[in-house]
Amino acid sequence: MSKRTRNTALVAGIILAGLAIPKTGIFEERRNSPDVEVSRDARMQVKTQIVTAGKLGDRVATVGSIYSNEEVEIRSEISGRIEQLFFKEGGRVRKGDLLLKMNDDELQAQLLRARSRQKLAEQQEARQRQLFEKSMTSKEEYDNALTNLDLAQAEAQLIQAQINKTEIRSPFDGNIGLRFVSAGSYVTPTMLITTIQDIGIVKIDFAVPEKYTGSIKVGDKVSLRVQKSPKVYTATVYALQPKVDLATRTLRVRASSPNRDGALLPGSLATIDISMDERDAILVPAYAVVPELKGHRVFVYKDGRAESRRVEIGIRTDENIEVVQGLQQGDTLITSAILQLRPGMVVKPTE
Repeated sequence: MSKRTRNTALVAGIILAGLAIPKTGIFEERRNSPDVEVSRDARMQVKTQIVTAGKLGDRVATVGSIYSNEEVEIRSEISGRIEQLFFKEGGRVRKGDLLLKMNDDELQAQLLRARSRQKLAEQQEARQRQLFEKSMTSKEEYDNALTNLDLAQAEAQLIQAQINKTEIRSPFDGNIGLRFVSAGSYVTPTMLITTIQDIGIVKIDFAVPEKYTGSIKVGDKVSLRVQKSPKVYTATVYALQPKVDLATRTLRVRASSPNRDGALLPGSLATIDISMDERDAILVPAYAVVPELKGHRVFVYKDGRAESRRVEIGIRTDENIEVVQGLQQGDTLITSAILQLRPGMVVKPTE
């Protein structure tokens, strides 16, 4: 065997010997490395929070209509010709102010005749009473005289009532609307003369869903806004409809608000914001609730695993959801990786 051949065989033997050497020491050292221990932890890391109760105030947004505190259409009770108008369009009137006067010449003549008959009947009743007291006439004759007096007085009162109807007066303090007649016009009870509205205080009608029927009550405050005005007004609920509307399943509510500046015009649309009484409630982040076909569920951390819980939800806010049933205070709610979780999966809460 040549020298070269011997060297080659020696090198080959060394390589084979090296391959045969046990590597247990190296692998044992790597097994004990902390980095390897962390990488072999297959638990999913999740974020959690402890479920606690907080204060929740329901807020309802709706729309309503504004009405005058008092409003009436001025019409005549009788037909006749207008002699004089005493009001100005858009002006202010007081209760009892004379608005217009209709011609009453014929009625005044009838009243004069009725009062003459009344005076004659009073004289006849006085004579018959004196005679009856002296037993110089029968009771029947005296009763006839007394009846004639009553009839004469009733006729005079009837004509006076008709004369009073020729004068139309304001029923309350308010603002006059537009005028639809002129002096000299012949009016009938069907003709509109003008309107009067009291807008010092306005009424606001709105409706709330049926589920809030027990939450809103007389005395509650609501906020309202009208178009083209940044100002927020406050109204007070003073009346509730005693039944729920069958068609809309809503409860009609009426509130009132001062209107000193006159900015709240009757007939306007109002945006209503209602804050209900605060109550204790369990609130969880909206992103921690998984919607399902038959309801909602969440995941809680328990004994190192993700546990699925069906929950019943209530009111939603901008960021949170009320959980009515399914969670209790002290539960550990999982708030991250919700879509990747499965019931019973091993998880690890992050710090």
